[in-house]
Amino acid sequence: MEKKRENKGKIEKKNLGSSSNKKDIKSFISVFERYLILIVLGIFLFIFYKIFSPLTIWPSYFLLKFFYNASLSGNFILLDGARIEIIDACVAGSAYYLLLILNLTTKMTLTKRFYSIVFSFSSFLVLNILRIFFLSILFIENFAFFDITHKLFWYALSIVFVIGIWFLTTWIFKIREIPVYSEIRELFKKT
Repeated sequence: MEKKRENKGKIEKKNLGSSSNKKDIKSFISVFERYLILIVLGIFLFIFYKIFSPLTIWPSYFLLKFFYNASLSGNFILLDGARIEIIDACVAGSAYYLLLILNLTTKMTLTKRFYSIVFSFSSFLVLNILRIFFLSILFIENFAFFDITHKLFWYALSIVFVIGIWFLTTWIFKIREIPVYSEIRELFKKT
């Protein structure tokens, strides 16, 4: 009788070990899938521009239309004799990609991931539209330091926007993991 009980205990321990292995395999597959998505989207970065160009141009146009006599022709906003072209750099598709990289390289639940992506993309979209609106007003009003302001917004504030949005996202959604590092550390522990 005692030998049978001991054998049962060993069988139960083996089963626990195999469920742990299944978890490890699922975890590894999850990491692999997310990184594969990032690689594919990195190759097809134009997708971000296809999605976010109209989402950036139309609200910028409507916002400017409240204050100026504006019309829209493709990606050009015509305002009181001024012509503003919203190019890919204005749309900042690579910033959305960077936010996605930060999100997909961080371990979290699927629900939390979905909401954090929606929040970070929406936040950047709103800030970007306000940036275009502000710079358009400076351009129309012939602001003396428009070029410097435009470059400052482009080079410095875009980076600050992305970093700030990511930190805000981690705070709101209580994300405690560090992108890439936390997953690599966990994978090394499991191997």
